[in-house]
Amino acid sequence: MRDLPSFTLAGYDKGRGLLTQALWFAVMNTLFMAWFCPARVRVALLRAFGARIGEGVLIRHRVRVLWPWKLTVGDHTWIGEGAWLLNLEPVTIGANVCVSQEAMLCTGSHDHRAADFRYRNAPVVVEDGAWVAVRATVLAGVTIGRCAVAGAGAVVHKDLPPLTLQTQDGRRRPVEEPK
Repeated sequence: MRDLPSFTLAGYDKGRGLLTQALWFAVMNTLFMAWFCPARVRVALLRAFGARIGEGVLIRHRVRVLWPWKLTVGDHTWIGEGAWLLNLEPVTIGANVCVSQEAMLCTGSHDHRAADFRYRNAPVVVEDGAWVAVRATVLAGVTIGRCAVAGAGAVVHKDLPPLTLQTQDGRRRPVEEPK
């Protein structure tokens, strides 16, 4: 049986102090996610809070980023409306990547075998040219390979090799390199 009162944050480092965390949440929830905030301002805000963001990056409205200082995004990448980067650990997104609408990159989970439900977190990497399609979920510790595709609604729980498509039903097949 779970003993949830025994849960602690042991081993989890948020990476910044409480004041910075609070300031980010205020900015994220009032300006960053708003429809009227220009994409270039979103990029500037992420950089101001420590994210490493390449050139030509497009971040649409309603995107949520838990901790900007744990985010790296390569050049000419798109992050679609409502995407959620739940980055308790680092998220690294390569160049020319598309993270579509309402996709989720989730670096955190819990150890279901432990009574105290302790964290079981790990980084997520999305390599150059990959596509995380609409409402796909990439779980902790996963690497999406170069030009791979996490199809619409897919739940990717283990590494997706380069040039591979994973469908919603978990099947995988090779795909051609984009031309």
